[in-house]
Amino acid sequence: MRRSRPSRPALRALFAGAALCALAAPLAAQRAAATTPADARRLMEAIAHDSLEGRLTGTRGAQKAAQLIAREMRRIGLQPAEGDGFLQRVPIVMMPGRNGGPLRPALAPAFAALDTVPAERRPEAANVIGWLRGTDPALRDEYIIVGSHYDHVGINAARAVDGDSIFNGADDDASGVVAMLEVARQLKAAPPKRSVLFVAFVGEENGMTGTRWFIQHPSRPLAQVVADLQVEMIGRPDSLAGGAGKGWLTGFERSTMGEALAAAGVPIIADPRPAQNFFSRSDNYPFALEGIPAHTISSFGGHADYHGVNDEADRIDYDHIAAVINATAKAVRLLGDGPRPEWKPGGKPERRAP
Repeated sequence: MRRSRPSRPALRALFAGAALCALAAPLAAQRAAATTPADARRLMEAIAHDSLEGRLTGTRGAQKAAQLIAREMRRIGLQPAEGDGFLQRVPIVMMPGRNGGPLRPALAPAFAALDTVPAERRPEAANVIGWLRGTDPALRDEYIIVGSHYDHVGINAARAVDGDSIFNGADDDASGVVAMLEVARQLKAAPPKRSVLFVAFVGEENGMTGTRWFIQHPSRPLAQVVADLQVEMIGRPDSLAGGAGKGWLTGFERSTMGEALAAAGVPIIADPRPAQNFFSRSDNYPFALEGIPAHTISSFGGHADYHGVNDEADRIDYDHIAAVINATAKAVRLLGDGPRPEWKPGGKPERRAP
């Protein structure tokens, strides 16, 4: 007897069911790997530890932080993005501060420019980069960048509080590094269709030096980068974002990224403090200037410990940060599996004329 052919509605339902089943498995694996408050605390207490001496670019503490992050990337199972290593060296020169102040790190135009600089003024500095290969043969050559900056402002005895002069930068931005690493761990359990570059940038506090060098010397062609999502200062809830577990996105109105993520259930809103110009004050901005839809997730509410000695690991809300990390992991999966975000008319920033 001839087998009856299924109707078109039945076929559509069958294919839709198959697509949902295909998506359900990676989502279930990602949920099983969800970040807990204890996971976040473990990394936070390591990255914001006194032994890293405030992670000022070019110092021993920042170099130790880079090695710590590279070890964590290796433990997670990311692939090195720089040949056989996770470190992308960045040419840094220590320059006098304003009005003859202490030496501060600055980006040299090339490593050759350091040849005539005294050894004590050309310290080691590096971005830390790992990557996860996408699963879709048609999309795996496209990349999502998930980034955060690991540097902070170091030690300042003149601003010591109760004998503590180490500016640990737990919220700014050890919290973002914790998120970047935890998102990598979650997605390693079930990679998205597109590939993902996970980058801990050096030098954000000193003119975004690590990001600028990366853009000049990208680990993957910038033309293949679909979106950049930075994570910065998510360690404490922001009442204007809705409180615990909620965040906001810089430049929300500039591209389709924010609306698409929010519509899919990611708990983010538009930046509630646009007058602060946060969109142009984080590592997303150099990518945006290259034409890449690039934004930063944050929950910074203007707390008094910003760039202060009391930005410590014991002031982080670990239930909140774990929730925001899990929301960020969902956002990265949506970016990795879904439509490319696009700039809205007038949303892409333009370079200023010289």
